[in-house]
Amino acid sequence: MKRKLLLSILAMVPAALLPLALAGQAAPAADTNAADRPEATYKYAVYAGYAYTSLNQVNQSRYGLQGFTLSATRDWAKYFGTTAEGSYYKYATNTGNPGTPSVDTVLFGPVVHADLFGKYSLFVDLLAGGEHTGGEGMTPKVSFAAGFGGGLEYKLRPRFSLRAGGERIASSFSLSNNTSGLAYSPHMMWNARATVGLVYRF
Repeated sequence: MKRKLLLSILAMVPAALLPLALAGQAAPAADTNAADRPEATYKYAVYAGYAYTSLNQVNQSRYGLQGFTLSATRDWAKYFGTTAEGSYYKYATNTGNPGTPSVDTVLFGPVVHADLFGKYSLFVDLLAGGEHTGGEGMTPKVSFAAGFGGGLEYKLRPRFSLRAGGERIASSFSLSNNTSGLAYSPHMMWNARATVGLVYRF
């Protein structure tokens, strides 16, 4: 009798523990904490912003020009991409420049970027293309232009960032109304540029 009672108790122990074992096998609830999710990555970025350039290629110019810059970037790897950029500068920061000069550029080149800390990141670019200086009878009409630069970004949201950057861009022009001995003799000039605006990634 005692033996049968002991066997019955031993049989009841696994039966009682079975629901606990099954509960332990249930899949854990999904973690809905957004901070634990990996950040989305985007291959493309477009930028639009206010821009400034100095005007060293125009003789007797005293003030730089303001305008805007548009660019598109394609990332090919985590830290590397290529950029196409167009800029137009028309409005002088003050009166005193000769004539009504304007500058427009189209530049292409590689860009390297990396996170710094928190929401901050940096980028460095190397650009080349063409530059046109209007309103002053410059020669040639379009000069080869190239330079380098970089800047900082602050992430506002996953797709949106604020950007501040700058470059030094070289080009070669000569005023067509120079003396006969100097006419059409281009001289390389470096112009400092700065821009601030908004980036959108997709």
